[in-house]
Amino acid sequence: MVLLLVILASFLIVCSRATGLEKFDHPIKVNGNLRFLVVGDWGRKGDYNQSAVALQMGKIGEELDIDFVVSTGDNFYTNGLTGEDDPNFLESFTNVYKAKSLQNQWYTVLGNHDYRGDVMAQLSPYLRKIDSRWICLRSFIINAEFAEIFMVDTTPFVKEYFVETEHTYDWRNVMPQKTYTENVLKDLENALSESRAKWKIVVGHHAIRSVGHHGDTNELVERLLPILRAYDVDLYMNGHDHCLEHISDTESPIQFLTSGAGSKAWRGDVKGLNREDMKFFYDGQGFMSVQMTPTHVEIEYYDVFGKILHKWSRSKQLHHIVI
Repeated sequence: MVLLLVILASFLIVCSRATGLEKFDHPIKVNGNLRFLVVGDWGRKGDYNQSAVALQMGKIGEELDIDFVVSTGDNFYTNGLTGEDDPNFLESFTNVYKAKSLQNQWYTVLGNHDYRGDVMAQLSPYLRKIDSRWICLRSFIINAEFAEIFMVDTTPFVKEYFVETEHTYDWRNVMPQKTYTENVLKDLENALSESRAKWKIVVGHHAIRSVGHHGDTNELVERLLPILRAYDVDLYMNGHDHCLEHISDTESPIQFLTSGAGSKAWRGDVKGLNREDMKFFYDGQGFMSVQMTPTHVEIEYYDVFGKILHKWSRSKQLHHIVI
């Protein structure tokens, strides 16, 4: 009985708090591999090929035996959720991602479209009672032993949203903006400085570098990128631009990976494809997979038919301390 309880406990996701950010401990498999999918900009009640992308995610998820799914935000179109009982949660999430392999935890950040609705509803633990896969916080950490994933709330950094009049945003618990964003960066910097993970991944909704419709997010280039470089972050993942792309940083080993093609894509809306740091761009629907060990990471991008469009990998040496 005791052994059974220990085994069951090893599969539980434990939540703790460190350096101001909640941390979810996600134990890796016995084989030492970590595998997950990344998708963004998806919640359209199955329309715009969302269901087709979900189908392929289920197939690839089963093939890879994934541990969880990461969402890069804009989870519910067009204006987030209206409340905890909004049927859009079931229609765009639960009823779309039905494959067995996708019944793992979903770790989710907010996008700008989510901020146009009831943010507190999307963050509410009540949604986990409706669908236990759902974990959505503003900023938090996924601790997967040799890898840590730092989820960052990027929407409040974008000044444009605070002055535009076309849309209304739910800024509860965000104002004043300057104080909020300073605290987000402080918490992230503290967490990165304390991290002993072999691989460090940061996830936000907005791109730092992109050749898609929105392009670079200047506020993140100025305020977030220096922190990522200073603490040797390996990968930055985002959505926002409805495409798949891979750009390499010109001043560090950071790779900028956009996975924002979970439903509606923007065909032909691209600029700067000839930039030397551009490794891959696709203006159709799809998603991304990540396969990791303590010494190796491999990224693959898939289209709506499950075809692999682009691969990238990197290896690291394990450093042992001699006593």
